[in-house]
Amino acid sequence: MLMAHPVVLRNLVEQYEALRILHAEKGSTEVRQRMDDVTYTLCVATGTRDVDAALIAARFRLPGTRAEDDSVLAP
Repeated sequence: MLMAHPVVLRNLVEQYEALRILHAEKGSTEVRQRMDDVTYTLCVATGTRDVDAALIAARFRLPGTRAEDDSVLAP
């Protein structure tokens, strides 16, 4: 399966988290629609069907999130 580039995944995760906070504070229709769009894109990019699985899959692909990842050990 093709996976999105880590930079794309990081951007989607950051957008989702910001929109989730904004939705909790304001709850507007526009914010909810944008959140739905980002959720859909995140699910497609990670090959998952729900946002929780998508976030886990995306974070797993990001540099520094796995113990065997060299970027964690870089000085």
